[in-house]
Amino acid sequence: MTSANATSASVLLTDIEDGVARLMLNRPEKRNALSWELLKALEASLSQIAQDNAIRIVVIAAHGPVFCAGHDLGEMVGSSADDYRRLFTLCSDVMLRLRLLPQPVIARVHGMATAAGCQFVAACDLAVAAEAATFATPGVKIGLFCTTPMVPLVRAIPAKAALEMLLTGKPISAARALELGLVNRVVAADQLDTTVREFVDAILAFSPLTIRLGKAAFYNQLPLDETSAYARAIEVMTDNAARADAQEGMQAFLHKRPPRWKGL
Repeated sequence: MTSANATSASVLLTDIEDGVARLMLNRPEKRNALSWELLKALEASLSQIAQDNAIRIVVIAAHGPVFCAGHDLGEMVGSSADDYRRLFTLCSDVMLRLRLLPQPVIARVHGMATAAGCQFVAACDLAVAAEAATFATPGVKIGLFCTTPMVPLVRAIPAKAALEMLLTGKPISAARALELGLVNRVVAADQLDTTVREFVDAILAFSPLTIRLGKAAFYNQLPLDETSAYARAIEVMTDNAARADAQEGMQAFLHKRPPRWKGL
């Protein structure tokens, strides 16, 4: 196992083992609020992970009772418009990196996820939540509408449900988040790691190249009209089919044997 940030003072702990990068938000005393320092650490870590083909999956987790309480308001009060623009640009860049990362990203949500914390969950590819977890975009309560958190939220759940969260600021339960599609699974707290591991093991069993091609294609076609989406998908699937791993997978299926992936 390697660790990019392993001191207790680190705001982000990064452990990499057996192809899985685990990013642990480590500001429990601040409810894992996304300070400038934490966002920069996430930006740097995600940039490194994107270049590392040995990393197959990323898991986002957090220390303390809260998953993430959003932006650090203590750092924000009294800042200039330029400071706010830099902060929101940095945060948005981190969220976009989750989408653009070649590897699938799984959010392990053990507690409350609010504002930019809810945005974090919505921006991940998959999410597993404990039964006690809650989700909210409560910026309206302090006069600061959750406009940037809204971007991935409305792409993850229906518009009216998103607007209800944004306009009322009221939290939703993990069960409601599952119903809306914000998370993939809701489990008892003591089953959280087991369920995340089930996703990890399932993905690790497949060709890493195919997973990377598929994730990129999914998000690339999402904003397109149906005709354009098919045109994009045809080109990706044609490229995919001609690759060594797809040829191996088809041969393995026909000969009723396990495939031997080469990552090509």
